[in-house]
Amino acid sequence: MGKVIATCISEIKGVQKRNVHRVTLIENHGIEGDAHAGNWHRQVSLLSWDKIEAFRQRGAVVEDGAFGENLVVEGIDFKTLPIGTRFTCGEVVLEMTQIGKECHHGCAIFQQMGDCIMPREGVFAKVLHGGVIQEGDELEVSYIPFRVAVITSSDAGFRGEREDKSAPVIEQMVKEAGFSVVSKVLLPDEQQQLADTMREICDQNQADLILTTGGTGFSPRDVMPEATMSITERQVPGIPEAMRYYSLQITGRAMLSRAQAGIRKQTLIVNLPGSPKAVEECLGYILPHLTHGLEILTQKASNCART
Repeated sequence: MGKVIATCISEIKGVQKRNVHRVTLIENHGIEGDAHAGNWHRQVSLLSWDKIEAFRQRGAVVEDGAFGENLVVEGIDFKTLPIGTRFTCGEVVLEMTQIGKECHHGCAIFQQMGDCIMPREGVFAKVLHGGVIQEGDELEVSYIPFRVAVITSSDAGFRGEREDKSAPVIEQMVKEAGFSVVSKVLLPDEQQQLADTMREICDQNQADLILTTGGTGFSPRDVMPEATMSITERQVPGIPEAMRYYSLQITGRAMLSRAQAGIRKQTLIVNLPGSPKAVEECLGYILPHLTHGLEILTQKASNCART
């Protein structure tokens, strides 16, 4: 939970925002009277007071709103939260849509300090429900979407000889389910490279769920199951078993899938098939049930409401 330190607006774009102490937010528009409000994804900008204060300690003289932020909030490190995070403040509900922005090197702060924190620390949100926010109000993180990393294993795709059609299907499906896609990578069918990439994502806590596509068949180059099992600490056999059971009702070839699932640290890894149709079938079957498992795995079930 954070505390609102300042509420800032500017009536004209390109003019430094100023603290007006109290603002009215309009659903799917932004802050009343602010030049950056409108029917787009960057309706409200937020910046941590703690980051501003650290910047001031370096000698910068900056007023609230100087970085173009609408809401200055103490106690929340915004950049650590994934896209899709929701904040509530009284009746107001905001959903984070973007992290950081391009900094214009001609801005006064950059000219003074040779640096600007907005590109790496500031975030943007859209207004899901309007209301009033004023100084001293509490801003609560009410929903944090699970973070998903998508890995495609394909020699032909890595060489640019085949379009990766499965990863976009995964991305669309998990976003529709309320998850946040934090990374997508296309790799060759090299076991060590696949294993190293998954290990890094898990050990650096970059994602709660890794969904892989491809490399689960009988070809000598199909090594995704081996890469997965080489780094997981606990197996989750029920997930691939469920996918095979469901797929067998569609095609007998489902028995040929060698897909695996396992856990490393606080990240679940699930191997999906390589074809877009099979991905849609299998992921559609397991996705509604993954939320509960991820809540337990990440120990966040009691910390925030999830839908």
